[in-house]
Amino acid sequence: MTDLMTPDRRTSFTLHSPPGSPSPPSPSPSPSTPSTFLALEVPNSDSSPSYIMQRLREWWKPTYEPLEDQDEREDMSLPRAQRVSRFEYFVFLSLGVAMLWSWNMFMACATYFQRRFAENEFLLNNFQSLILAVSSVTNLGSTLYLSYRQKSANYPWRICASLVINCGVFTMLALSAVMFRVGPEAYVVVLLTCVFWASWSSGLSQNGMFAFVNKFDGIYTQAVMTGQGVAGVLPAIAQIISVLAVPRSPGTQGSTASPKSAFIYFLTATFVSGSCLLLFLLLLSRHRISPHKSGSEAIGSQGLAPATHTQVSLWVLLKKLRFLSFAVWLCFLVTMVFPVYTQVILSVRPEDSSPRMFKPDVFIPIGFMLWNLGDLTGRVICGWRRFTCDRPKLLALVSIARLAFIPLYMMCNIKGHGAVISSDLFYWLVQFTFGMSNGWVGSNVMMSTPGWVGDDEKEASGGFMGMCLVAGLATGSLTSFLIANV
Repeated sequence: MTDLMTPDRRTSFTLHSPPGSPSPPSPSPSPSTPSTFLALEVPNSDSSPSYIMQRLREWWKPTYEPLEDQDEREDMSLPRAQRVSRFEYFVFLSLGVAMLWSWNMFMACATYFQRRFAENEFLLNNFQSLILAVSSVTNLGSTLYLSYRQKSANYPWRICASLVINCGVFTMLALSAVMFRVGPEAYVVVLLTCVFWASWSSGLSQNGMFAFVNKFDGIYTQAVMTGQGVAGVLPAIAQIISVLAVPRSPGTQGSTASPKSAFIYFLTATFVSGSCLLLFLLLLSRHRISPHKSGSEAIGSQGLAPATHTQVSLWVLLKKLRFLSFAVWLCFLVTMVFPVYTQVILSVRPEDSSPRMFKPDVFIPIGFMLWNLGDLTGRVICGWRRFTCDRPKLLALVSIARLAFIPLYMMCNIKGHGAVISSDLFYWLVQFTFGMSNGWVGSNVMMSTPGWVGDDEKEASGGFMGMCLVAGLATGSLTSFLIANV
């Protein structure tokens, strides 16, 4: 008996099943707990390579199969990147584009407005700050008002209304470029009126969109934030192309002297808003949500539009989201210094002998494009888990650290007075990294917000965080008056 149990001479027992009966599955032996059958099994005399490989596979076969299945089930409960609907992602991305397209159109069109206000020195020096002030204060007021009207809110209707208003505003601006040729004093009234309605539209869009998208997975919030980044890049590219496409004439500033070019430039915003409206209506129809019904009547097939909206106190949301709300407020407050500096920082090269891209009518839009390209990069990389952050205190610290970009801007060639670091590449690097930090902080804050509130507070938290974002823009736009006159 002892001889049978030695490792070199073990007896192999083979159990044969009756003919026609299925063979029972053989249990996988565990390397750490050998079974009785293994102890009584000796290698087959057949030493073929296939037999050896079979024994090796059985030996190294994992013994934690139930844990693997459990891990897979746990992964399915996490944000399901593999289940993202491409159509819905594209719709939310497009809505993000439309949300900030109007604001970025006003920023990227600085050279056009400089020409329209050239005869009035005060308006020439302060039109950017006037646009920022009217835009941000109106946006903040509309967001506060809409945030207090949570219970009867119809978020899909607010999104649709914002897109319709955008179509009307930019059609008016396009017509003003070719039909209403008025002086700078009258034109500033037309411009600020359009800014007011575009800002009210932006408030409707931000409040409705961040509340509506919170009922979906977090990746769709990232789609909205990415779309906002795209909205910054495309207007600047369109402005650069329009400038380079029109021959430069004496006494003009590229395409800004062409009313037809400005007409086409503004009309693109109408096209973008109209296209996004059609896409959003198609998305609502897929989920059987009617934008005309409000409150208890707006019920989606998948519970995306609840029967009633929970009225959540803003103070309760502030206590739960104090670090995240501070992070997004300070992030966009600091961000508002970039349009003020970008319109006055010039190339360090002499304008008379520099290539076309270093002349102000091209160099300024390039600055806007690089900042927005960095902003888009920061938003896009948040689609990868390794680049995300859901730690409120860390996001707040990064927002504070972004104040370091203000002295970096002051080292550049402001109004042609000279630069501490005489390099256009340094300025472009500052623009790109500043924009990237904005996109990264803003996206992570908005994506992580739903995880810090209850299910019945997600819609309200989306509107609240949108309000904090707008508050940062409003505060930053007011402080921009001080920076513009430094």
